[in-house]
Amino acid sequence: MNPSHRLWRWLALTFVLSFGALGFLGYQIHLAAPPIPASVVDADGRTLFTGAQIQAGQQVWLASGGQQQGTVWGHGAYVAPDWSADWLHREASALQALRLDQHVQAQPTLSSADRAAIAVTLREEMRHNGYDETSGVLKVSNDRALAIRRVASHYDSLFGSDPALAELRSQYAMRAGNVPDAADRQALTAFFFWSSWAAATDRPGETSLSYTSNWPHEPLVGNTLTGTAAMWSMASIVLLIAGIAAMVWFHGSREHEADPVPPAADPFLQVVATPSMKATRKYFFAVVGLLLLQIGMGAITAHYAVEGDAFFGLPLAEVLPYVVSRTVHTQVGIFWIATAWLATGLYIAPLLSGTEPRFQKLGVDVLFWALIAIVVGSTATGWLGTLQHRGVDFSFWIGNQGLEFTSMGRVWQLLLFVGLLFWLLLLGRALWPALKKPSETRGLIAMVFLSAACIGGFYSSSLMWGQHTHYSMVEYWRWWLVHLWVEGFFEVFATAVVALIFTRLGLVCAASANRAIVAETIVFLFGGILGTLHHLYFTGTPTSVIAVGAVFSALEVVPLAMLGLEALQTWRRSKRAPWLAAYRWPIMCFVAVGFWNTVGAGVLGFAINPPASLYYVQGLNMTAAHGHAALFGVYGMLGIGLMLFCLRGLYARHLHADRLLAPAWWGMNAGLAMMVFLSLLPAGIWQAWASIDQGMWFARSPAVVHSKVMETLVWLRVPGDLVFAGGALLLAVYAWRLLRRPAADAAALASARAVQP
Repeated sequence: MNPSHRLWRWLALTFVLSFGALGFLGYQIHLAAPPIPASVVDADGRTLFTGAQIQAGQQVWLASGGQQQGTVWGHGAYVAPDWSADWLHREASALQALRLDQHVQAQPTLSSADRAAIAVTLREEMRHNGYDETSGVLKVSNDRALAIRRVASHYDSLFGSDPALAELRSQYAMRAGNVPDAADRQALTAFFFWSSWAAATDRPGETSLSYTSNWPHEPLVGNTLTGTAAMWSMASIVLLIAGIAAMVWFHGSREHEADPVPPAADPFLQVVATPSMKATRKYFFAVVGLLLLQIGMGAITAHYAVEGDAFFGLPLAEVLPYVVSRTVHTQVGIFWIATAWLATGLYIAPLLSGTEPRFQKLGVDVLFWALIAIVVGSTATGWLGTLQHRGVDFSFWIGNQGLEFTSMGRVWQLLLFVGLLFWLLLLGRALWPALKKPSETRGLIAMVFLSAACIGGFYSSSLMWGQHTHYSMVEYWRWWLVHLWVEGFFEVFATAVVALIFTRLGLVCAASANRAIVAETIVFLFGGILGTLHHLYFTGTPTSVIAVGAVFSALEVVPLAMLGLEALQTWRRSKRAPWLAAYRWPIMCFVAVGFWNTVGAGVLGFAINPPASLYYVQGLNMTAAHGHAALFGVYGMLGIGLMLFCLRGLYARHLHADRLLAPAWWGMNAGLAMMVFLSLLPAGIWQAWASIDQGMWFARSPAVVHSKVMETLVWLRVPGDLVFAGGALLLAVYAWRLLRRPAADAAALASARAVQP
């Protein structure tokens, strides 16, 4: 059997088995998710909350900012608290204070033995599962009910307009009247109570094991790291070391084919861009504009960590609150990276097939303006919905859903799904002649098309949750989208495109590239698909999720360890012919991708992936350090590299101000490194210490987040941010000069080139 055919069969088997397992575990998550009681009552039968209020409270929280303002079960933004951890600590502290007062009233002296006895009874009461599955009623003691009411009163004031909590709101970067309706605030407190109850109460038939596997760390209620999490963390470390050793051994034992000799002249120099290829220019200029918008919103969002309701004294939060600035920062980051990759596909498809399908340019133009409408429309309606408190229905359907990285309303998600399917149609019809024609690169072209099909099809995972979906299942489907769509299929697509580019440039042998891309995809998807579960350790899932997620997230890191070496090889290949100097900076972007894949995705990713680590650092700046290094360092630099390559073929060589690209490249990469290693990572380590020492609530409290150490670390972002922004501005100047090209140069370019078959 042909080795390539065997690899394709292994790829298909990996795909089917991995998604089968992921789907099965999703069903198990559905079965094991924390129950939503029909009512929560005290010992005398008085109702505290109803199930309808808990479900409505989830919608209220998401509509008021959701994961863009604090977190629940560790996922979301970092300035406000994790509400489940915060409620849990406040409720346990209030109940402890009640018991201490009762003891003092009965017996004025309080010995250490008395305190220990109260602590034990407190843990027992908080861990006792008073939920009756038959009646659907959750019963708590009268003392605990009083503690719950006190905590609910605090949250009612916090999300309302009580002036006594103005300073705390500022520290949380919240606005007064965040939830103006009293009934909505009561529902919100019901949801926060339920999320903390699920985090502390024992699962039926278990002892010292909550629905969230004892997350968050909270000594008062006995929430500590489970033995299961510790054991699978050790297993993941062993697997990582073994996997890297096996990869190094395999790589060293193979007979490596010599790289081909590059052609004497640039093979792309004589290519004439077709009308649809030229139509992609505007996509790339939009990419630069969106990148600058993301940087600006990132600077504002970071500053809110110090001055929660203003920007250097200006009351900016009145028109651009933290929720909006962070939503735009995270969502636009996905938009511009995806746009760069989509445009690259549209540019390279006619280049590979040598065919311009009928009406292809019209389709490319229509898709561009449709994407612009989605970006502008979703951003505007999300901003209006947040600023004007339009309610849960508006937020879910056309406003801000309150979910990190996928915040746009359902209508915009549907429109984007249709747009991606249209992109797949445009890409497929342009690639079809190349797919039908036998060639050395047909396997790579097939991989481009198949990954594009997954990009279009798997965006449907964003449509799998509704307004009333259980929060555990919302998180399950959200990570299908964020991890599999962004970190999975888009990366396979971009890797295949880069392999095709290198093959056409004569830097890589086509036959070996075909085998390598399929083999790399197998290795990546083998760990990456089930590695999705490492995001779901503590979101109300069964312990099997910890086991599978720990194992496969470790395997997910294994191929990343070799990408630094691949980056070095790429850099060496770029020096093999004088004409390759024209592609220096696109290639250097691909070199940066290899570096950040190893450092940002690999080292910083595995630093938080094992359950024992994530138990203490989920929702802290350790996650932000990994996120920034991986999202921009890998996916952002990949998008910029693809953009620079395409622009190289869309404009005459003498129009490119390459002298701007050198400082732009160094500025963005050096600035990112400074941002991560001078600010985010030290801040994450400082918070991790607080989390381990006293609990997650403390690591996310103003005492830590607004301590002198943390605020100093926030200010230490400024040098890196300035260097990074300077690099991005130079990239924008480079693009602006191309945009203002003389018409004569465009005509000269068209007449000087001949079509390459």
